[in-house]
Amino acid sequence: MQMVAPAGPMYQAGTLSGNPLAMTAGIVTLRELIKPGVFEGIAAATTKLVDGIQGIAHKYAIPIQPGHTGSMFGFYFLKSPDRVITDYATAKEHADPVRYGRFFHAMLARGVYFAPSQFEAAFVSSAHGEEVIDETLGAIEDVIGRLRD
Repeated sequence: MQMVAPAGPMYQAGTLSGNPLAMTAGIVTLRELIKPGVFEGIAAATTKLVDGIQGIAHKYAIPIQPGHTGSMFGFYFLKSPDRVITDYATAKEHADPVRYGRFFHAMLARGVYFAPSQFEAAFVSSAHGEEVIDETLGAIEDVIGRLRD
């Protein structure tokens, strides 16, 4: 922490940076995540969700590019199946924001909230158990099946 301003040369800022309540919540969260199996369970749920999204999109021939690590995930609907997103420039060029917008609103109508932009990351938590993942995938299948138009 000696590297972080004002003690050090690195500046760091954020909406709740240094807020006592936010810091306490962060510490409690980290203590939970280091318990045996907790983070591994979240990572497994994330993999199941992302693999499920990819499988559903493939089933309906919707071009998609998902990615995940640990509990973080995201996906792009692609304008064409032969496109690959590697950075922000290619994301702006190849991502299909219209299809994602339709997906977002249809999912929201089913009670499932995703970020309003596919350019944002999402996270799975320990509250997202197998039943929640399965319900989410069911809603996604219903929605993606209608996005072919």
